[in-house]
Amino acid sequence: MLIVSTDRISAFDWILPTPIPDKGRMLTTLSRFWFDLLASGPEPIAHHLLTTDVDVMGLPAEIDRTPLRGRTMLVRRAEVIPFECVVRGWLAGSGLAEYRKSGKVCGVPLPAGLRAGDRLPEPIFTPATKAASGHDENVSFDVITAAIGADLATTLREKSLRVYRRGAEHAAARGIVLADTKFEWGRLSDGSVILVDEVLTPDSSRFWPAADAGHGRVPDSFDKQFVRDWLETSGWDKASEPPPLPADVVARTRDKYLDACRLITGHRLEPT
Repeated sequence: MLIVSTDRISAFDWILPTPIPDKGRMLTTLSRFWFDLLASGPEPIAHHLLTTDVDVMGLPAEIDRTPLRGRTMLVRRAEVIPFECVVRGWLAGSGLAEYRKSGKVCGVPLPAGLRAGDRLPEPIFTPATKAASGHDENVSFDVITAAIGADLATTLREKSLRVYRRGAEHAAARGIVLADTKFEWGRLSDGSVILVDEVLTPDSSRFWPAADAGHGRVPDSFDKQFVRDWLETSGWDKASEPPPLPADVVARTRDKYLDACRLITGHRLEPT
């Protein structure tokens, strides 16, 4: 199966009318980097990526490869397990909101007195439903266990925590905090569980500059939070078609993705 990453960007469950140039190339570059890293080492993680080289994908001769270059993955097809496997190492987003109400996140009790953007004592597995429309819903480990069985739920938790720790370790060496992230897992025909979709990109993760973390607030992220913040102040009602993004918002968002790509991979992606 081919997965092509476009330059479209979404927020608040809407696809925005204004693309972010090179975004799809950046997401594909990052996913390829992480899949390669995770497949190596003493505890390799199996994944679905076969190649990002469009010249060896067996495409029909009449297919124009130019728009596909740098943004296309040939992958093994898998049956996607219907839960977002979220791992949180720092307190932000919906986890922060839930903690402020109950002192827990997805049923996991946390110490009292944690502030916004604080590091958790250890990473926690906080799954969510994969909603066909609208927002995903955070659920407890008991819910995912009841839905897919204890053995598979435990496997997803262990694998997700392992990937998060590996990613967080690499990011830390690059001066970046991996605050939280979500994974998708799938099953092959033989029943084996592999990592699918994108992995550890700014669209699926919160990356913070390490120098800004741990000061009692949620730092600015290397992701589309800048777009969300602008939309919040734009007067948009979130119920009608979203407005076009201003040129400066597009440029600054693109710069954030480029910075994340450069810092994590160690290479600068040349803009098109």
